[in-house]
Amino acid sequence: MTSTMKFQRPMAALACALGLAMSASPAAAQAQAYPDRPIRLIVSAAPGGTTDITARMIAEPLARALEQSVVVENRPGGAGSIAAQLVTRAKPDGYTLLLQYSGYQVITPLITPNLNWDPVKDFAPVANILSAPQVLVVRSTLPYKTLKELVDADKKAPGKLNYASSGVGSLQQVSTELLNQMAGTRLVHIPYNGTGPAMNDLLGGSVDLTMTTPPPLLPHIAAGKLTPLVVTGTTRLPTLPDVPTAAEAGYPDLLVSSWFAVYAPAGTPSAIVDKLAAEIETIMKTPAFREKAQTLGAEALYMGPAKLGEFTKQELERWDAVVKAANIVAP
Repeated sequence: MTSTMKFQRPMAALACALGLAMSASPAAAQAQAYPDRPIRLIVSAAPGGTTDITARMIAEPLARALEQSVVVENRPGGAGSIAAQLVTRAKPDGYTLLLQYSGYQVITPLITPNLNWDPVKDFAPVANILSAPQVLVVRSTLPYKTLKELVDADKKAPGKLNYASSGVGSLQQVSTELLNQMAGTRLVHIPYNGTGPAMNDLLGGSVDLTMTTPPPLLPHIAAGKLTPLVVTGTTRLPTLPDVPTAAEAGYPDLLVSSWFAVYAPAGTPSAIVDKLAAEIETIMKTPAFREKAQTLGAEALYMGPAKLGEFTKQELERWDAVVKAANIVAP
């Protein structure tokens, strides 16, 4: 009787181990075989902008690494909601991914009543790709050369100066409202339908200033049409070495960056998420990728799944306070 029990116990342990291995094997096998068909990378913005550029920067080398096509699909509209909904409704198998702009991921949910997607619960974070600070610029026909001069002028005539943004709830708006709250200024918001129209009116003299990422600003700064006052990153930009950071100008908490990250639908197997994240990290370490990011006035700032997930929550909490104080609501 005793010998039988001794025999049964090892057999039971072996059966348990085999059961666990068999139960885990489908997920492991799926990740090992992944991908066996093209991957769709859904982009929440139109072609040509920084979000689209980021998607194409990562899609080509990722396709080579995975030995499968990565097809970029632009689905702009709804302040990122059209792309987000498409991905949340997709099968969580790693074949439909979202390349999302931070303003859409962490501000749209704060200002849009009855939104039918959740920026945390509906997504599996994969990796952050680029991070780009904002640059505060004024039209060169104005006399201001420093942020202090701009703030002093606004306080002498509150509400006289205005700023352009790409729309209500854009990072451009909430960044400038953050400055209003910190500096006690009353810069007046003029929303546009996109960065292009906002830039046209800024260059034409209809509005006074804006705060946005470097790519659309750099040519006009070089041409002397716009005057940069501060950069909202932790360090000066190599492309604008003479422009101080907001901290150097006396506003250390005016730290604002647009970031561009990859998300998968919630429920995507962790082995697939980890495989994608590892390949993206390897790509982002290459000199060619980092140099391309620098030419855009951005930084190749990798965050893996866990860190990106935590960062997304922190950004939602941070901007929630700014949005509420400025009473920003989607039209």
